[in-house]
Amino acid sequence: RDIAEVDGAAVRPHRTDQPYKWHVNDGAEDFVVMAGQVDMHYRVDGTERTVRLETGDIFTADVGDEHVAHPLGEARILVVERKGSV
Repeated sequence: RDIAEVDGAAVRPHRTDQPYKWHVNDGAEDFVVMAGQVDMHYRVDGTERTVRLETGDIFTADVGDEHVAHPLGEARILVVERKGSV
């Protein structure tokens, strides 16, 4: 559910302990870890990489970046992306 919209960007809180699915957005997407830890997996030139995000960390997936978030236990994440982004 969206909690705000800013210049066409949707702001969505997520609370989860389950990984998302690999996906590519048609707009930039920002992940802000509000609580917990998240391993963000992404691919660069077909090679998978991972960065561990701690509370307060931000990860930006640019247009066309393939990525998936894997929370380590329960995490609270704020996602900011273009409204209606797929």
